[in-house]
Amino acid sequence: MLMTNAIDVQQLAKRYDTSMALHGISFEVKPGEIMGFLGPNGAGKTTTLRILTGLLAPTGGRVQINGLDVTEQSLAVRRRIGYLPENVSLYPELRVQEYLTYRACLKGIARAQRRQRVDDVVGQCGLGEVRRSLIGRLSKGYRQRVALADCLVGRPDILILDEPTIGLDPHQIRQTRELIKSLGQHATILLSTHILPEVEIVCQRVTIINKGRIVAVDTPDNLRRRLAGHQAVQVELQGDAGTIEQALGQVPGVARVNQQLRNDGFTVFEVEAHPGQDVREAIFRLAVDRRWTLRQLSLVQTSLEDVFIRLTTQEQDS
Repeated sequence: MLMTNAIDVQQLAKRYDTSMALHGISFEVKPGEIMGFLGPNGAGKTTTLRILTGLLAPTGGRVQINGLDVTEQSLAVRRRIGYLPENVSLYPELRVQEYLTYRACLKGIARAQRRQRVDDVVGQCGLGEVRRSLIGRLSKGYRQRVALADCLVGRPDILILDEPTIGLDPHQIRQTRELIKSLGQHATILLSTHILPEVEIVCQRVTIINKGRIVAVDTPDNLRRRLAGHQAVQVELQGDAGTIEQALGQVPGVARVNQQLRNDGFTVFEVEAHPGQDVREAIFRLAVDRRWTLRQLSLVQTSLEDVFIRLTTQEQDS
């Protein structure tokens, strides 16, 4: 028996007047998977998330959530989803516990279970000390946590989170990241965020969208390997920066040299090599021959941010 994808998007299109926001995109999220959903501003991320949650009708294509069609079975789909939008509207005149109890009621949770559900999400989201506070008096970080607790109170099968750590301090971001990882043991998560290191830590796979088109779907490791041929070396040398830059550019295998930082007579260069070339030994020999003081010589590790910039820049240039 074939396992149904938790989220199955096929040829999804969305038109606003004469402008196409989505050009027939397709991707899937497997049950129990944490999928990162990345893209520049205006790429179509929010439009996609709103269609997935039944808040926006598509122009074309199909979306299924746990085998249910989002357009034809919207109510059943919404019962299975917890959605955290980027800009959350809360009731400032309610206290945290009142609001979460109210939301639990709207989500059809039986009266006998509501108190326990609210207690659970208050603990999960670190809201214990403000559970009796008015929402309107909370900091932005705490309001974001209340919104996340609202997503969780119904114990949905699928979580769709749009910038869940926005407005949080570094400590709260770490806590939320660990919470998302733990939630991934019991739910499928589609995570949209601009914090790329967060995606590398939390997500098993990544979907990158740009200008309404999917440009990559893969694991962070596999995406980094795409740029493995574009090996770069960081070298810190003491001497005349212009002379050094010119000499480094003449090393066999070097494609490009960029000055990055100058300090105390030393200059940091990033040297990009042609695919398949390792120029570290040649650079070391050059430094010895020229009697330059060498303080650093190391490979630049490709990050998911490098992949993201390369892929979206290529799309813009094409």
